[in-house]
Amino acid sequence: MPSWYEKRVRRYEQMRFDQEPKRRTLPFAWGIEHIGGDAADANPRAFFDSYIADAIAHSDDWYSVAPANEYALADNVLTFTSAIASPWVENNRVHAQVFPARKKGPAVVVLAQWNARWEEQQNVCLWLNKLGLTAVKMSLPYHDRRSIPGHPRADHLVGPNIGLTMQAGRQAVLDVRRTLRWLEQQGYGPLGILGTSIGSAIGFITMCHEPAVEAAAFLHASTYFGDVVATGLTTKTVWEPVSAAGISHDDLRHFWSPISPFPYVARLTEAKKKLLLITARYDPTFWPEYTEALLAKLRAERVPFEGMSLACGHYSLGVKPFSYIAGHRFGKFLQKALKK
Repeated sequence: MPSWYEKRVRRYEQMRFDQEPKRRTLPFAWGIEHIGGDAADANPRAFFDSYIADAIAHSDDWYSVAPANEYALADNVLTFTSAIASPWVENNRVHAQVFPARKKGPAVVVLAQWNARWEEQQNVCLWLNKLGLTAVKMSLPYHDRRSIPGHPRADHLVGPNIGLTMQAGRQAVLDVRRTLRWLEQQGYGPLGILGTSIGSAIGFITMCHEPAVEAAAFLHASTYFGDVVATGLTTKTVWEPVSAAGISHDDLRHFWSPISPFPYVARLTEAKKKLLLITARYDPTFWPEYTEALLAKLRAERVPFEGMSLACGHYSLGVKPFSYIAGHRFGKFLQKALKK
């Protein structure tokens, strides 16, 4: 039986969800043409089965990327071409806000939540600066300056088009790795990642495949991308057309497993990376049962990590006092973990 406090948190979460503007429901599509398939393929499930098995088995290749050859920095905004060419040119130019603490030294790539605006989490970056850490807030695919005509929200980073969402998730990881290459070229290091919500999933996968990432702090944690979309409050408008097309929760977990943290946890066993997970006890988007499953997997694979569980929800982690508590914890963690 939920306590009065948990009920209060959940009411707040629902209120915040209802207040979000311009949310829309897009039609379901298999979208295998976005990952090298034929849109006319009569058996898209079979294509996905083969593609997914290969992507996970050879994830080092699937997530490999060379540095960009035309990084540009102007007014502390870094831009470069994404390694993946989506159908929209606006999305294929990466934009990242640079908050330098000093000319060299430790630096953190900051990955915000789904549909974060350009100005969001700038205070987070300034807080990291105060701790001596340079911060680079990278815009995720289809966000703010990367948004595409007719879609002010990032409908295609998390959407009912299965192949396009997979392409976008992979694109996000490759964009982060190219951002890390730029930081190295400028003489920054050691390097870390701070991720929130979907930014935590993208950051986790990056950490598992990127030797340069020595420490990471993630706000919200879950198992599979499909688990969050099928059950989460904030992804209801994505799940509705997917389920209406006859795709089950298990199907979706399978289809989006290559862009999920869970398959790659074992890669961290011998990696000697420093990891902090800050989770929300009453989260209606990253359900606690999936958070606990990820933590159990980390323990089973003998991956060392630090954890903090706060008595809040998904949205409420971003408001006082929880935002202050979390901010102090991840800031001090990254400062210590990236200290030379």
